Amino acid sequence: MAFDNNRGFGRRPQPKFRVREDNEFRPQNRENSEGERREFKPREGFSGERREGFRPKPRFEQKPQDTSRAIQDGIVPAVGDADAAPQVAVGGIKEVTELLTKSPMQVHRVLFMHQSGNPKLYELQKLAKRAHVHVQQVDSKILNSYATPNHGVVALMNEKELLVWEDVREEFFTAVDKGERKLIAVATNIEDPRNLGACIRSSLALGVDILLLPAKGMCGITPSVARTSAGALEKMRICRPNNLEAAVGELKMAGYQILGLDADTETNLADFKFSDQAVIAVGGEDVGLPPFIKKQCNAILRIPMMPEAHSYNASVALSLGLYEYARLRIK
Repeated sequence: MAFDNNRGFGRRPQPKFRVREDNEFRPQNRENSEGERREFKPREGFSGERREGFRPKPRFEQKPQDTSRAIQDGIVPAVGDADAAPQVAVGGIKEVTELLTKSPMQVHRVLFMHQSGNPKLYELQKLAKRAHVHVQQVDSKILNSYATPNHGVVALMNEKELLVWEDVREEFFTAVDKGERKLIAVATNIEDPRNLGACIRSSLALGVDILLLPAKGMCGITPSVARTSAGALEKMRICRPNNLEAAVGELKMAGYQILGLDADTETNLADFKFSDQAVIAVGGEDVGLPPFIKKQCNAILRIPMMPEAHSYNASVALSLGLYEYARLRIK
């Protein structure tokens, strides 16, 4: 076999592109005469005109939500609704930014104007999500019904005054030295507002002195919480410490018994001996007690349950734990 320096040993030149005889763009295969443009033929069943009333689907984050649904679904509460928790509406980009930066636990929802196109509102929406505050897109009429001017954003805050831990903790520390009975409830990882409302109602009925909630990571005190609590929200002392782990640690150092409720333990709630100063903590049904609570517990207690059942609702578990303490300690 001959060797060609230009082509290489045994290599035959190959065409750069394969020529197809059925190519419709080749001159011999064109049906139309030279210079004549072919007529566009849309596919069968396709109409080139938009149907009347058709609008392009908006992006997910810009899609307005149905504001006519019931309040218990956690949607925007109707203005002046008798079942809604008393709330304050704060409008304006600067004002809402300050609230989300300094006091995010006081805000339970931020309303944004639908399709505003304002980049500042987009950044503010990301700030609200980082603070675990619910956001919602609504039209301008709903925003204006809460606050004017609002510059496209309104924050909804509860008039329910939440206690500051640094202002009340001394009361609970000195109770140990005085021998006073103090019962503290802790609820974490609860996402259902109705579940939280039931926890508040049971806490008030069973003599809880204060209910501690995390500043982030669970639902806020919404109108659904107020309605489910059946009036207990206005009477119950509630605090959302900026650092719940540190607050529980301080109570333990002061001499409080830290007790967690969990299904995966052998210690039966009915067999446990409570002290006069106790903290009873419960977590959400799916997540349970967070690790920072578990590691500080003096005991983790199990509530008796039939094997067919998987778990208790968080508010039911807290109610049973509080009842057992009240049965033994409250006369």
